[in-house]
Amino acid sequence: MVLGPERALAQSATRPPAKSTAVDEHSVNAPASIEVKARPIPAFDPHDHSHVRFGSLEYRSGLVLTSSFPGFGGLSGIRLDAKGERFIALSDRGSWFTGRILYSGRAMTGLDDVEAAPMLGPDGQPITARGWFDSESIALDGSFVYVGLERVNLVLRFDFTKGFTRSRGEVVPMPPAVKKLPNNRGLEALVFVPKGLPLAGTLIAMSERGLDRDGNLIAFLVGGPSSGQFGIRRSENFDISDAVLLPSGDLLVLERKFSLLSGVGIRIRRIPLATIAPGALVDGPAIFNADLGQEIDNMEGIDAHVTAEGDTVLTMVSDDNFSLIQRTLLLQFTLVE
Repeated sequence: MVLGPERALAQSATRPPAKSTAVDEHSVNAPASIEVKARPIPAFDPHDHSHVRFGSLEYRSGLVLTSSFPGFGGLSGIRLDAKGERFIALSDRGSWFTGRILYSGRAMTGLDDVEAAPMLGPDGQPITARGWFDSESIALDGSFVYVGLERVNLVLRFDFTKGFTRSRGEVVPMPPAVKKLPNNRGLEALVFVPKGLPLAGTLIAMSERGLDRDGNLIAFLVGGPSSGQFGIRRSENFDISDAVLLPSGDLLVLERKFSLLSGVGIRIRRIPLATIAPGALVDGPAIFNADLGQEIDNMEGIDAHVTAEGDTVLTMVSDDNFSLIQRTLLLQFTLVE
């Protein structure tokens, strides 16, 4: 995320939170400072704490996050600042969560300065008042924040210089084919390509399980030098849950699958950005796989930052679906090139 900690702090609200009048107890109707408790996850493999390497990823630390605030949960996307400290996350109930990750050395220890706020539409009212839910994806372009809404298959753009999380989202024109995506398998991942990389200025929008005639995942290039539709090869019944662009120009696609027999599985595929073009069918190797034998849940968000030591750190967050049997996890790994 390009927004620095100073700007994020300066633009945070200082007024006391107003009482929420939300009908849905998991929605957020007014800004609120909240407390989030964190319990450390000592090992990603609970059966072997010495096991730290998983494919191309090395486990750094993890947290189980809980809060008495009823709107906390459902986290479906996250973006961090350059230091990996300040974050913007979104709930699939149309809410923002902002705050700061605390560290001891390289290990996460908790969250601080956490605030919840409703996501506002063009009219300044919470988007939930329009029946817009399932805010599933987030991408950043400087002070502009793009959010994908799955069930209505819309993208909103927020200018955070106009009030940070109090800014109003404007609808972004999208290709007509976006509206034809399944309403519960639609827009699930957004990535904005910065200057200096192929497709600079392009918003890449990926569907969770919108399939073309060959059974591959539908994705779009919006704006930039080459707009159009392309495909991502689908395999082993995995669906897309998020994506992040590395400084090297490779796209990391976070995927998940679920079955009653095998439970939940996640993986990350690495796709060269240079292979993406209108009409292309792209693919890449899996660099990470995990299942319920490791400390995972419904992993829905991924981001990357580079530490002062030069480590590329991947941060993943899970959507607990506001369920008592699921968890909100925050996990970090070092990408081993």
